[in-house]
Amino acid sequence: MTDASARTIDAPEADDGDVRVWMVERTFSEDSPNILVMVYATPDGRYYLQKERAYNRFGSRGAPTVTAAMTVDAERLAAVDDEKTVERYASEARRMRERHDPDDSV
Repeated sequence: MTDASARTIDAPEADDGDVRVWMVERTFSEDSPNILVMVYATPDGRYYLQKERAYNRFGSRGAPTVTAAMTVDAERLAAVDDEKTVERYASEARRMRERHDPDDSV
């Protein structure tokens, strides 16, 4: 993401360029059912970050901790190209912000 687009993100930003993103989607990988895929998006739904975590559903370890929000460097975010997805991400981010504190486990 360019510096210009980082300044247009509709999200709380710290002085160092960090942006808070909210979890908007959680699924298991189609390729591997042991990979948890989480999508975090900006409150306006226009930028997202996808994270993957290994998860052994049959092992002794519990599920990975997933928080309602996280703070990331704006340069790690990718633009959402599809307007329907932007709307869906914005709606889900709004719902998460209303129901959860950023560090809540969800």
